[in-house]
Amino acid sequence: MPAEALTEGRLRKVARVVLLDPENRILLLHGHEPDDPGDDWWFTPGGGLEGDETREQAALRELAEETGITDVELGPVLWRRTCSFPFAGRRWDQDEWYYLARTAQTATEATALTELEQRSVAGARWWTCQELTRAHETVYPTRLAELFRRLLDEGPPAGPVTLDTEIV
Repeated sequence: MPAEALTEGRLRKVARVVLLDPENRILLLHGHEPDDPGDDWWFTPGGGLEGDETREQAALRELAEETGITDVELGPVLWRRTCSFPFAGRRWDQDEWYYLARTAQTATEATALTELEQRSVAGARWWTCQELTRAHETVYPTRLAELFRRLLDEGPPAGPVTLDTEIV
């Protein structure tokens, strides 16, 4: 699908969380195709907005549902990304906003996964920047290691950075 086909009216609004612990590790979820655990990747917690909730509300709700972590300080939007990818037999076109958040709570427990998430999320892991940089696994967004390093070195950007459109 060409990038211009991803029009605002068709995009699923998504809030994602770049969650850092006191050791500046980032929390990523391990996902896979529901019927093929070998087709896997790592991604930040988050998901689509429900009803009339704001992106901030969606970010906090999704984080709680997917990780059980509720004691967070939600910060600014770091990045925005438009993406399109196949998953579970359909194509998902999304407008994603990535919020910075910090927590002292490092134990995770998925408390309210949807049926699809139960079949496609295999767990969570805290990653150091060095581990993420050296990883051979697929990670989304694809430049996350570089973006994470810049965040740790320079702090949050003055305003949201628009990432390249990713079409998988």
